[in-house]
Amino acid sequence: MKTVLEPFRIKAVEPFRITSEAERRDLLARAHHNLFLVKAEDVMIDLLTDSGTGAMSTEQWAAIMTGDESYAGSRSFFELEAVVRDLTGYRHVFPVHQGRAAERILFGCMLTPGQAVPNNAHFDTTRANVEYLGAEAKDFVAEAAADLRDDTPWKGNLDVERLAAWLDEQPAGRVPVGMLTITNNRVGGQPVSMQNLREVGELYRSRGIPFLLDAARFAENAWWIHRLDPAWREVPLRRVARAMFDLADGCMISAKKDGLVNIGGLLCLNDDALAAKIKDLLILGEGFPTYGGLAGRDLAALAQGLREVLDEDYLQYREASAQYLAEHLERRGVPVVRPAGLHAVYVDARAALPHVPPEQLPGQALACELYLQGGVRAVEIGTLMFGETDHDLVRLCLPRRVYTQSHIDWVIESFGEVMRRKDGIRGLRIVEQAPVLRAFTARLRPMAAGAATGV
Repeated sequence: MKTVLEPFRIKAVEPFRITSEAERRDLLARAHHNLFLVKAEDVMIDLLTDSGTGAMSTEQWAAIMTGDESYAGSRSFFELEAVVRDLTGYRHVFPVHQGRAAERILFGCMLTPGQAVPNNAHFDTTRANVEYLGAEAKDFVAEAAADLRDDTPWKGNLDVERLAAWLDEQPAGRVPVGMLTITNNRVGGQPVSMQNLREVGELYRSRGIPFLLDAARFAENAWWIHRLDPAWREVPLRRVARAMFDLADGCMISAKKDGLVNIGGLLCLNDDALAAKIKDLLILGEGFPTYGGLAGRDLAALAQGLREVLDEDYLQYREASAQYLAEHLERRGVPVVRPAGLHAVYVDARAALPHVPPEQLPGQALACELYLQGGVRAVEIGTLMFGETDHDLVRLCLPRRVYTQSHIDWVIESFGEVMRRKDGIRGLRIVEQAPVLRAFTARLRPMAAGAATGV
């Protein structure tokens, strides 16, 4: 049979309000054309992010009720620690309230001004935490990622040859840590191959550089390795995931993604000396190491989520959902980044709106039109978020276990209507912005008529 079933039943529902296009036009203007500033109650289908927006399972809700809220030595922490050690093999397990806390603590212990951190592609908070400390976030995106329409696999890989050449030019001590992000969110949620993981790890180690994974979507990356690499096709997913972690010296995880929880993160390491520094900084900013800024019930729910996330039926459903959305958008003339990922489908805004130049934020303009048309909130991944960049994308994130096929059909139909009037969509200009992470709070204004075409 061709139909792929959602491997769950819905046990509770959350109603949302159906708004009119006239209402949404007023709401968008009040939010200064920044979808982060639109109230959630004014969004019908929210594809802004998959971070912390998923639905927890009955077993996770049961774990919530049994969480141990002790300040120190919580039973829920030791349960989580055992699950994470089994999953990753790392000795030191630190919970934090979310992934950016892990970034802040790790880089705070390792970076000084003038140093640099290489990666396949830093996402927004990772880059900001590196640059806040006066260091350089250096990206080595695989060459294949430049062609958004090419179906070549492993476009999330790091370009090892370019990284090696760059490392040869760096003075001693300039690179205190090397990163690899799995999957690569910046280039369309593309996966990283096991071979690339191995080559990157070998390169870092040959230079004496500790190697850490940004592994927020580790399960989705493991799924692609299992699906696409013949050497791993018959290997259970949990062993695939462990093999990825074994190639690195530690990881940062925003558990709000593949931890299947609404809040939480992890920082895991093997280095005893670094772990001691991290523990001190964690106590200062997050809390005692056995709760790390989380309630005991959050620790318990995360432990259960990590048990569930590598279920093959669940990940097959994730792939089928993303493929369905991508294929039906393409049928309506929407230029989709290929191949489609798991956590999101990305739209090439520059191809969709060729008359809107990058400095007029075509990704943000397209995302705003989607909200106006169907009450669907997406997010721009491009010039607004990163400044000068090679692509302007609109990311349609798929919250885990939340929306049905009819919701996705609504998104498809809404985007199709936007494409019918795409030639009349105007760009945007920034009228107010923060010095870092401006996409979250910037205020924007539509360009005057004729400006989008350079008139």
